[in-house]
Amino acid sequence: MTSIEKSTRTRMDLNNPLTPAISVLIVDDEPGMRNFLIKALSKRFALVESADSIETAEEIRKRCHFDLIVCDIKLPGRSGIEWHEAITDETRRSDIIFMTAYADLETAIEALRAGASDFILKPFRLEQMMAAIDRCIERRLLARENFVLKRELNTVFSSSSAMLGESQVIKDVDSIIRRVAPTPSAVLIEGESGTGKELAARALHENSGRSGAFVPVNCGAIAADILESELFGHTKGAFTGAQKAREGLFTFASGGTLFLDEIGEMPLAMQAKMLRVLELKAVRPVGGEQEISIDVRIVAATNRNLEKEVKEGRFREDLYYRLNVLTLTLPPLRDRPEDIPTLVHSFSRRLSQELGLPPVPLAHEDMAAITRYSWPGNVRELKNFVERCILLGRLPLESFSKGDSLSQSATGTRTESRGYPCDWPMDVVEKHHILQVLSEFKGNKSAAARQLGISRKTLDRKLQAWDESQGNTP
Repeated sequence: MTSIEKSTRTRMDLNNPLTPAISVLIVDDEPGMRNFLIKALSKRFALVESADSIETAEEIRKRCHFDLIVCDIKLPGRSGIEWHEAITDETRRSDIIFMTAYADLETAIEALRAGASDFILKPFRLEQMMAAIDRCIERRLLARENFVLKRELNTVFSSSSAMLGESQVIKDVDSIIRRVAPTPSAVLIEGESGTGKELAARALHENSGRSGAFVPVNCGAIAADILESELFGHTKGAFTGAQKAREGLFTFASGGTLFLDEIGEMPLAMQAKMLRVLELKAVRPVGGEQEISIDVRIVAATNRNLEKEVKEGRFREDLYYRLNVLTLTLPPLRDRPEDIPTLVHSFSRRLSQELGLPPVPLAHEDMAAITRYSWPGNVRELKNFVERCILLGRLPLESFSKGDSLSQSATGTRTESRGYPCDWPMDVVEKHHILQVLSEFKGNKSAAARQLGISRKTLDRKLQAWDESQGNTP
C-alpha cells in the first residue's frame, strides 16, 4: 500500500447542507481504517485524501487546505498530538478530530488542549464518527454564514426586486443572466450608479446552483492599505493591529460568488495580486507563506468605462480581459420608463410592510409625472423616493428642483390629467386632494384652506380625524 492514497473526489449531495466545498484529510497507519473512512466520507464530501503518517500528511496539507482532519493519535514517528504544524497554523485553520484505541482521561485532556475539535475512541460505529464530523462542519459553516449575514445587513435592495420590469431591454438582461448563471465564467457588470448592478450579481448567484454564499465587497469603500487583508486574510502579527489570524472574504465565499463592486477603484498594485489569484485559483494571506486553494465565482461591477481606463493606464489590461469574459450592461432608468410603474408598486408594497405604514395612493397624473422624471440616481433614487413618500404620507415634492418635470406636473396641471382612479371612494379622493393642496402650500394651513374653499377649523378637524384613524400625522 502506498503512503498516500489516491484522492477520492465525488459529486456533492446538494441536498445535504454539510457538504458544500468541504475537504477532509484522514491520517491513520491502519489501511483498513483508512479505506473504511474513505469509502464512508467520499459519499458526502467534495474532497477526501488520506495518509499513513504525520510526515506524509504534512506534505499533502502544504499543497491543499483541508476543512477537517481526522487523525489517529498513535502513529509511527510523531503522534497526532505532536503535529504542531496543523494544530497551530492559523492561516490554514482546520478542525481536528483525534482517534485513539488507547485512551485515558489524561490523553483526552492532552488532545483537547492541543486544539482538538473532538475526540473519539476506537473501535467506533460509523454513526459516532459522522456525528462528530457534523458538529465540526456545522460550527465552521455557521461561523461563515454569520460573517456573511453581518455584511449583508447593509444591502439596500432585496433580491426579489432584482430584474423587475416589462421593457424588452430588461427582459434581455434577465435572459442573459439565466443563461450564464450556471457557468463558472467571470462576469463584468457595467452601468450607471444605482442601476441595480448588485441585484444582477445576486440574480447570477441565485440562479447558478452554487452552494456557497454570495459575498459582496465594495472595492471603493475599503482603504487601499487593508483591501488585501480583507480579501485574502492575514496571519497573526502580519501588520500592526493584527492580534489574531483572520480568514479573507475569498475564503468566506468558498463554493459561492464573490461580488467585487466598483472594481475600477481597485489600486493598480492590488490589481496585479488579484490577477494572480484568478489565474492560480489560490490566495495567500498577508504574512503567510502558503497559498490556499479557492473555488469562487467572480462577478465584478463598475460604473466606469474600463476600456477607457485601460487606455489611460488606470486599470490593468490583463485583469480587464480576465474579468471581461462576458459583459452585462444595465440600462439607466430613463431609458426604460415603462418599467417605473412596476418598480413603484413593488417598492411601495414591500416598504409598507417593512415600515409598518400604509402606502401613499398615487393618482394617474402622479404616476405620469414620476414616469416623466429623468431619475439621475436610477433605481436606487426611485426606491428612496417611494420610501420617503411612505414616511411622509405624501409626495415629497420638495425633493425635486422647481424646473424638473415632476415638480411642474404635480403643482397645478391636474386639469390636463385623467383625474383620480375610478375605484377610489370619495373620502379617499377628498383626503388625497386636501393633502396635495397642503403640500403645494408647504404646510401653510390657512393658505391651503383658502384654496380649498373651506375654513381653517374644518381643515384642522379633518387632519385630526385622519391622524386619529391612522396613528400618523398626514
